[in-house]
Amino acid sequence: MNYKMIALDLDGTLTNSEKKVSPRTKETLIDIQKQGKIVVLATGRPIQGAVDIAKELELDVYGGYILSFNGGIIQNCKTGEIIFQKQIPVELIGKLGEASSKYQVPILTYRDGHIITEDTTDEYVRLEAAINKMPIEELHNFSEEVDFSVTKCLMVGDGWYIEQILPKMQKAFGDALTIFRSEPFFMEIMPQGIDKGRGLEYLLGITGIQREELIACGDGFNDVSMLQYAGLGVAMENAQDAVKEAADEITLSNDADGVACIVEKYMKNK
Repeated sequence: MNYKMIALDLDGTLTNSEKKVSPRTKETLIDIQKQGKIVVLATGRPIQGAVDIAKELELDVYGGYILSFNGGIIQNCKTGEIIFQKQIPVELIGKLGEASSKYQVPILTYRDGHIITEDTTDEYVRLEAAINKMPIEELHNFSEEVDFSVTKCLMVGDGWYIEQILPKMQKAFGDALTIFRSEPFFMEIMPQGIDKGRGLEYLLGITGIQREELIACGDGFNDVSMLQYAGLGVAMENAQDAVKEAADEITLSNDADGVACIVEKYMKNK
């Protein structure tokens, strides 16, 4: 198969444990773009949290894409154009704030390059801020102050507890929102019908590339949809077990250049 596009999750997949792209992986991805292949960064992060990596990989030069917020926003890196966006209805924000209080877990969202939340000292809120290199802005009342539509909210907490309340959130909001975990401690709250697989389906429709010509690589729960959708779904060796079960192939870990191995095997000089 002549694979023409590769979609890459960031944390735990493209980046290593230091949140960096290794020199080998960087060189390999730039090489295939020179051959006309398309690289897509498919992440739960906001665009701001992915743009530095996109520039490092020269997606702005060769015409790659950022599929951010799990597909809630898609940006053409070469033109800077937002080619797709879907948001959570503003009338649901207050109810999400109430659920945060009910279950006693912090909730956050994003505004003007900031993470906004009531819980600025929570370790998982701070982790999200560090991952995306975004400052945290404190709110007094999430439900009242987030009076605008957003693309994503995130509830955070210890993995065992997030696992317990996830089905309750899905039952309460399942008709209006898509809710799933990315990491054990991150519960992603998205507009209905938004996930990485559907985001890639939209992108393929624009580019004219066929599903069979797409490779997707990931390690987290939110990567399952794109691994199942792609012509070749690849799980990292460090992936969650459920992700490995959804994949067609398992590559080396994110600390052992697993992405570069797949690119060299299936895309380079083909």
